[in-house]
Amino acid sequence: MIFRSTGNKLFIKVLLLFTVLCVAAWLLVRSEFKFLVLLLPVLAYQLVDLYKSQRKAQDELDQFVESVHYRDFSRYFDVKHAPAELQPLRHGFNEINSTFKVISKEKETQYQYLQKILELVDTGILSFQVDDGQVVWMNESLKRMLQLPYLKTLGSLQKRDQSLYAVLNAIRPGEAKLTTALIDKSQVKMIISCTAFQTGDKQFKLIAFQNVNEAMDETESKAWQKLLNVMTHEIMNSVAPISSLASTLKGRLDASAGEDKAGMLDDLGLGIETIQRRSEGLLRFAETYRNLNKISELHLEKVHVLDVFRNLQQLMLPTLEHKNIELEIIIKEPELELQADINLLEQVMINLLVNAMDAVKERPDPKIILAASSLPKGKISIKVADNGAGMSQEVVDKIFIPFFSTKKTGSGIGLSLCKQIMMLHKGNIQVQSIEGEGTAFQLIF
Repeated sequence: MIFRSTGNKLFIKVLLLFTVLCVAAWLLVRSEFKFLVLLLPVLAYQLVDLYKSQRKAQDELDQFVESVHYRDFSRYFDVKHAPAELQPLRHGFNEINSTFKVISKEKETQYQYLQKILELVDTGILSFQVDDGQVVWMNESLKRMLQLPYLKTLGSLQKRDQSLYAVLNAIRPGEAKLTTALIDKSQVKMIISCTAFQTGDKQFKLIAFQNVNEAMDETESKAWQKLLNVMTHEIMNSVAPISSLASTLKGRLDASAGEDKAGMLDDLGLGIETIQRRSEGLLRFAETYRNLNKISELHLEKVHVLDVFRNLQQLMLPTLEHKNIELEIIIKEPELELQADINLLEQVMINLLVNAMDAVKERPDPKIILAASSLPKGKISIKVADNGAGMSQEVVDKIFIPFFSTKKTGSGIGLSLCKQIMMLHKGNIQVQSIEGEGTAFQLIF
C-alpha cells in the first residue's frame, strides 16, 4: 500500500538515487573503475526518470495555471490514463476546477439576475470611472431616455450636451439634482442622484436618471386648472351683476331721456353703455378661458392619420392658397392609425397649423410640413413643422403657459389647450425651434 502513494514513490526514487551515488562514490575512492562503469547507466537512468517525472508534473501545473489564467474551468485532466504519480495531482486539479466552475456559475447567475432587474426598471442607470470617465455600464432605460445606443466615455457626452456633462462631473455622492438634458433638440427635465463605490484602487460613480417632464407637466396643468377655476368663478360672479345692473340703468335712462335738456343724461348713458360693453367683454373673456377646464373625458376611436391630414388640407386649402403657403404631407406608412378623440385631435392640429401659417407669413417661400411616423414601443409621432422665424429658448420655455402669447391679439389659450388635450391622451407635445430657421411641434401618442 505504501508504494501506491506518490509521495512514497518519490521517496523511494530519491533513496535509490542516493544509494547509487554513495556506491559510485565508494567505487571511485577504491578505484574500482570497471564496476563504476557498469553503475553509470543505472545512475543515468535514475536521473532521467526523476527529471521526466518532475517535468511531467511541471507541465501539468503549467496547464492548470493556464486554465486558471484564461478562466477555462471546463478543462478536464484525465486521471484514469495518467501515470500513477500524476493521478493525485490531476485529481486535485479537477476538484479545484469544479469548485471554480461552481463559483463562476453562481457569480454569472447573480450578474444576469441583477442585469435583468435593472433592465426592467424605468430609471436610467449609468456607471463610470471617476478618473478617466470610462463608462462601465448603462442600462436600456437610459439608452432610450437619452436616445444613445452606446456611450464609451463620459467625454463622448460633452459634444452632445455640455450642460449635462458638467452636472455629471460635478455631482457628489449622496446628492440629487434637477437638471435638463438635450434630447432631439428638446429640453427634458430630469432628476439625477449619485452614489459612489471603490474596487481596488479605482473609484466609480453610479448615477440614476429619472425623467420628470411628464410628472411636472401634469402637476403644472393641475395647478393652472385650479387657478383658472378660482379666477373664472370670481370674475363671472363679480361681472354678471354689474352687467345686469348697467343694462337696467341704461333702460331707465332711455325712458327718461325726454326730460334731459342739458345733455347730462346722454353723457351718463354713454358711460353706462361703456360699462355694459366692457362687462360683457369680461364675461366673454372668462368664458373663453373656462374652456381650459371643460375637457375632462375623451371619446376614443381608431383614427387614420392620413385621413386627418387630408381633412385638414381640405379645410385649410382656401387660406393656404390665399397666403401662397405650400403644405407638404409626409407619411411613410399610409395605414398608420392611432386611438384618439378625433374632434380634439383636429382642434390641436388646426391650432398648430394656424400658428404655423402666422409664423411663415413674412417668408418669401412659406412652407408647412405635416409628417407622421411610428416610434419604438408602439408610440406614434405627428409633426407640424414650418420654415418661419423661429423662437428663442426663452419663448419656447413659456409657450405652453396659459395667458402667454407672442401675438398682439393672441389670447394665450391655444397651446395650453393643446397640451391639456395631449395629456388627456396620455401623450405629450414637444417643440423644437431655431431662430431664423423655423419651428416644429411634435405630438407623441
